[in-house]
Parts: sequence; structure tokens; C-alpha cells
Amino acid sequence: MAQFKSDVEAVDALKESYQKLSTEIGKVVIGQEETVRMLLTAIFCQGHCLLVGVPGLAKTLLIQTIANALDLDFNRIQFTPDLMPSDIVGSETLDNERNFRFVKGPIFANIVLADEINRTPPKTQSALLESMQEYAVTVAGKKYPLEKPFFVLATQNPIEQEGTYPLPEAQLDRFMFMVTLDYPSYQAELAIVKNTTSDKKYKITQQVTGEEILAYQELVRRVPIADNVVEYAVKLVHKTRPNTELADAMSNKYLEWGAGPRASQNLVLAAKCNALLNGKYSPDIEDVKAVAMAVLRHRIVRNFKAEAEGISVENIISKLL
Repeated sequence: MAQFKSDVEAVDALKESYQKLSTEIGKVVIGQEETVRMLLTAIFCQGHCLLVGVPGLAKTLLIQTIANALDLDFNRIQFTPDLMPSDIVGSETLDNERNFRFVKGPIFANIVLADEINRTPPKTQSALLESMQEYAVTVAGKKYPLEKPFFVLATQNPIEQEGTYPLPEAQLDRFMFMVTLDYPSYQAELAIVKNTTSDKKYKITQQVTGEEILAYQELVRRVPIADNVVEYAVKLVHKTRPNTELADAMSNKYLEWGAGPRASQNLVLAAKCNALLNGKYSPDIEDVKAVAMAVLRHRIVRNFKAEAEGISVENIISKLL
């Protein structure tokens, strides 16, 4: 485990590591600074992340680049309709001496890219559930722990719905963030085209070790937080729950279901990390607001009235902040 003389020194080291990682990733991925920030925040908070964006926005490249900048094992799983749970977690096979031997699947890595996770049936999607929550997999009644740090970074294409299997709410809730990627700006796209249509090659150097990440994850949980900030985060989640005591009028009108307690936990953790990345030693309400969209976006369900009137999840969350 990485050792720091004090938490203040650890906070400074975390901020420096984040800046180095951002610079290194920015060599390859242009114009996605906020997305990079949210992905790294999830990693430092020991959370998982779901990336949603149309094809060609470098979702896979972004995750591969982050993995290259971290001194961690990386595996990619391309989800397809014929993928089986054993293709992810592994299976028992007979060796030459006719003894059963467990062959590990691609889930046994520090960073796992679940590419187009909504293209595989629920039976296979559920194979990720235990690993994401318990950091272990069970095969033939035996439990195999996963090496920490462990992150699942999944991608999803929002425009192709034919032949896809939407993730159930229980699995969506296990992702700390849902991050949406938008089209790059004109200037960013100019830079992307110039860089990717020339013979330039950018070498990514590893900036942070697994030990340092584990130390940063413990640091985030030790960050002190004022009661009023925790109360704001919990009240914000309660506002999303229609027909409850603290429900907002917007939620009563446009939401079918609100966010659960895991949203409150993730809001507080992410706010702590956001404060550290900004060089602050304790989060305030602005830090909660900065991460609220990514934490709540996939945890609230609109009703028919919201869909009919074109009220998006983002519209609702913005009104609640």
C-alpha cells in the first residue's frame, strides 16, 4: 500500500496524479475532459461506470487509454447475443489427469471493459452482478475473489434498440455513474481529425499504480464532510421519490420511481472525491451538484406524462438541484 506522511500529503498527491492522468489521456482523447474526470472519479471512489454515446465518439478508445495510463491489468469483453456467463467468469475444465481445474475468464482483471453491454441477454448480463458488488465470482459452488482494485467500465449505444437487452434497474444501480458522451465541438473535431489522419503516434506512459489507487480510495472515505452537505445530498435523493414526504412537485408529476439509498451514498463519496480533485480538503454543496447528474441519471424512471411532454431525466434533475 502506498504510504503518505499525512492525509494532507495524500490529497496533494491525488490531485497531482489526477492532473498527470488527464494530461496523458488528453494526448489521445481530445475534447472529453469532463468525461475523463467522471471516469477517474469513479475509479478513485471504487465505483463502476456506464458510458452511453452514439458510435464513433471514442468510448472504447477512452477506456483503453485510461487503462494504459494506469499500472493495472486490462481485459475487454465484447458483448454479443451468443455470449454465455462462462465466457465472462470462466469455467471448470478437465486437465490431462482428469481433474477439474478452474480456467479464469476475462473478468479476472483490474479494469474490465464491458463493450456494448446491452447487446447480450440478461442471463449473461447478470454474470457481472456478483463481481461488481462482491468483488468475487462463484463457479460450481466455489468462490473466487477478484484482485483489487477492480472496475467495470461498460459502454452502451443509445440509438440502436433492435436486438438489444436494456439493463435491469438492479444492475443499473450498481453503476456509480452513468456518463453520456456528446458530439465533440468544431475545434475539438478539427484536432481529432488532424491527429488521427496523420502518422503521429502517441505513447501513453503509466502514471499511477494499483497500490496508489487503493490508497486514494481509502483517503476518499476518510475525507471529513459537514452535516449540512450530507443532508443536502440525502434530501436531493428524497426529492426524486414521488408521493413521499420530501418529494418535489416535479417528481410527483413526472417520475414513476425515484433513486434508492445507494444514490445518497454515491453522491457523498463522489462529492468527497470531486473536492479532492479541486484541491479542497472537504466537500461543499457545489461538489454534490457537480456529480449529481451522473449519479442520478440512471436511477430515476420517468412516467408516461414526462415522455409524452418530452421532459428528459436531465431536465428533471436540473430542476431538483
